[in-house]
Amino acid sequence: MSQTGKRSDPYSAYRFKVEIEGIIAAGFTDVSGLTIETEVETIKEGGVNNYEYKLPKFTKYSNITLKRGLMDWELWGWYQTVISGKFERKSGTIYLFDHSGNEILDYYHFFEAYPIKWEGPTFNAKNSTVASETLILAHHLLL
Repeated sequence: MSQTGKRSDPYSAYRFKVEIEGIIAAGFTDVSGLTIETEVETIKEGGVNNYEYKLPKFTKYSNITLKRGLMDWELWGWYQTVISGKFERKSGTIYLFDHSGNEILDYYHFFEAYPIKWEGPTFNAKNSTVASETLILAHHLLL
């Protein structure tokens, strides 16, 4: 039987903040790509026909995609340094907050990230959607 006051609901994913080395990049409407996958090598042993060995090889981290309405140019400036050949890697954190936005429930650190793609808004005179931009980051580690 459950106890009153001891409720443990799943976290809501709509209150979050992205911080990249001092850049408080709030205002993102969507963050995706928090994926870690370990490649597996399958080995079959001679004479053993009922199973196979699976050994871990290497782990890869997918790119992080950040989407938001057009706002400041600080992140765009970071991408411009990458385009000009000056790699400026930055680490950051994605914070997940409670429903009131006051308490940090979880966080995800990413390391040595740099922008690899920027996508500007799609303009359409038939609707009134917010002009948004997408920034995709490659990185080396997610904790």
